[in-house]
Amino acid sequence: MAKLHRIAIAGIFATFVSYIVLSQASGNIFEGLSEHYKPEIRKVCASSLERTASIGSQQEDPSLPLLYIVTPTYSRPEMVAELTRLGQTLLLVPRLHWIVPEDSYSCNAVVTDTLRRIGLPFTHLATPMPPLYRKLAYVPRGVSNRRAAIAWLQNHANANSVLYFLDDDNAVDVHLLEQIRYTEKVSMFPVGLIGKFSVSSPVLNEEGKVTGFFDGWPAGRKFQVDMAGFAVNVGFLKTQPQVTMPYVAGYEEDGFLKSLNIELQDIEPLANGCSEVLVWHTRTVKNPTRDVKPDAPRATANIKQLLSNMHKMAMLR
Repeated sequence: MAKLHRIAIAGIFATFVSYIVLSQASGNIFEGLSEHYKPEIRKVCASSLERTASIGSQQEDPSLPLLYIVTPTYSRPEMVAELTRLGQTLLLVPRLHWIVPEDSYSCNAVVTDTLRRIGLPFTHLATPMPPLYRKLAYVPRGVSNRRAAIAWLQNHANANSVLYFLDDDNAVDVHLLEQIRYTEKVSMFPVGLIGKFSVSSPVLNEEGKVTGFFDGWPAGRKFQVDMAGFAVNVGFLKTQPQVTMPYVAGYEEDGFLKSLNIELQDIEPLANGCSEVLVWHTRTVKNPTRDVKPDAPRATANIKQLLSNMHKMAMLR
């Protein structure tokens, strides 16, 4: 009987946990369940307000609305390569501040050095994912990073500015960045190379108003968009009392946009009436982290220094 009693209790507990998980995903049973209940770790590692690059756009018209590009990152062999590629694209855009929140407990000097080398105005944050979310079957990656960036913007950003989430493995046409600069509330546009339709986009009526979404994964979401498919006016964001992003994989965008208290009629469609793809959800092939030891004839000073530098960049063990 004792064994049967334990099995019954275990069954009830499993049902309860499943109920909570499903409630978290739907977001309508336990209000605020996806909110983290403990203080999240957030550190400002380094920041610069100056554009030091000698290449790229040199026109810094202060009347232009400022673009805040938020790019989450984490240590892996491709990290520096992807930050370099994206950063050198962003150099073509004037009046831009790059926020790079890293999933790390400590400040990674390699990230700071990379941002300084690229030469954009930047803020480097260290903001690890809380451990309890790493144990989930579907891990909400990048949420702690973006939440930290949102908090930083609420405290430090100029109201005459625009927020755009752009992952380090995305590709973007700089003409899109010039369009989103003038977002009044929330703008949206297609994202290519995503889902079973190879695109995610708002659907417009004959009057050019958003009436729905063309996306391969509706999943009960009100806003069926990719993270790279919208931009938000920071002044508008600051007027909203409970802006957040939930720790629920697949529902991060929907939860964030719902917290802004917008409706479909508030959305400003860009990219020629959402008929062009100007940003792509590209994905870099993952490389293994190898342990490389050269043989004696090739263990020269430059090779030793090269491998040491690659180790610092998380390219090698």
